[in-house]
Amino acid sequence: MFKTVLVANRGEIAVRVARACRELGVRVVAVCSEADRGSAVTRLADRTVVIGPAAPRASYLNAAAIIEAALMTGAEAVHPGYGFLSEDADFAEACAASGLTFIGPPVAALRQLGDKTSARAAMAAAGLPLLPGVLDPVRDEADAVRAADTVGYPLIIKAAAGGGGRGMRVVQGPDELTKAYRETTATARQLFGDGRVYLERYLAAPRHVEIQLLADQHGNYVHLGERDCSVQRRHQKLIEESPAPGLPTELTGRIAEAAIRGARAAGYAGVGTFEFLVDSTGQFYFMEVNCRLQVEHGVTELVAGVDLVREQLRVAAGAPLDLRQEDVRPRGVAIQCRINAEDPARDFIPTPGLLTEFTPPSGPFVRVDTHAFPGYRVPASYDSLLAKLLVWAPDREQAITRMRLALAELRVDGFGVHTTAAYLRGVLADPCFGAAAHSTQWVYDGEGAG
Repeated sequence: MFKTVLVANRGEIAVRVARACRELGVRVVAVCSEADRGSAVTRLADRTVVIGPAAPRASYLNAAAIIEAALMTGAEAVHPGYGFLSEDADFAEACAASGLTFIGPPVAALRQLGDKTSARAAMAAAGLPLLPGVLDPVRDEADAVRAADTVGYPLIIKAAAGGGGRGMRVVQGPDELTKAYRETTATARQLFGDGRVYLERYLAAPRHVEIQLLADQHGNYVHLGERDCSVQRRHQKLIEESPAPGLPTELTGRIAEAAIRGARAAGYAGVGTFEFLVDSTGQFYFMEVNCRLQVEHGVTELVAGVDLVREQLRVAAGAPLDLRQEDVRPRGVAIQCRINAEDPARDFIPTPGLLTEFTPPSGPFVRVDTHAFPGYRVPASYDSLLAKLLVWAPDREQAITRMRLALAELRVDGFGVHTTAAYLRGVLADPCFGAAAHSTQWVYDGEGAG
């Protein structure tokens, strides 16, 4: 096991990784921007290095500064968390060139699967079902028009380098295509520094199901079951749960088998998530791979009883998996709600500000992953995620009740700060959610708002 790990991230995921390191007896180095001085992870770390001003490109996306901090503090490995540099193959390669272990998949797998078009091509070759679409990025507007005629409408334009539900646009017909293509390529350039996009047939109301994988460097692969992430707003997940409600175990088993097949074909190692769409007939389609820890990893941890960050660290250090597929026996139901500092009444606009109160819920089988505390100033420079509220129960009905009570118990107040907690309580109370009749389009259509 490593002696020292640098955590190249911020917020709740930096805290989560730091705690896993401490449990393993690993020394923790935190990095932070000027805006994050005194943040929660800096209080847990053995050492903190300020790597730049608030702007992400000058701090958390500054690969050179992060590597310099790691070398200066004697770190042997870098954990990128999620977002920022977590799926950046160039950063992973630079870590290796500097003698540092990148806690993530091998660079070759990261390059192949981190790009959405090459990932689709690789998974098609591995026999995974794909929605109709192009396997290569479209070259220009004329190429997009030709590709759209083949793919058919409605279609979705996606950034090849995208992730986190960003950099995509739905196109209902030919008259919308040119404008949508220009806007998506511009957004992709701005968000990811890469304007390449591809086209794929759009499913109007699918379920979003993902498989959590764990693989070591010795050719061992296991899946830890599935998560349902269908409650979304503008492709951003709001609620995640495991197992996927209302789907036959035979179907989710086939989806998991496909994910394992795809991971083997790519030579994947570490923690990863294969994402799929499931239509109303039960047909599933490969969508993308997240070559990192997911925001919703805790949902799987609660039902599978596996500490994913601990396993991620062990695998990166070269240890073989200490569990086999037959050892994985998920129990009960887990649900996660993302508590964002946003105002649902104003189209979910972010609401940065100073927290005067932050009292998380507690009680049996309630977990809160957060970096917030009274006196914490929610910055405007970063993602608005404030906390992840998770519950476990023996069945889904009890889990929903427990989550609604936990959301009611949460107390967040501050100057100008609003949260999504009350909105999410309304979603959980909706009969459609209770009956597991929701889809990715449900919230977008104005339903599930309580």
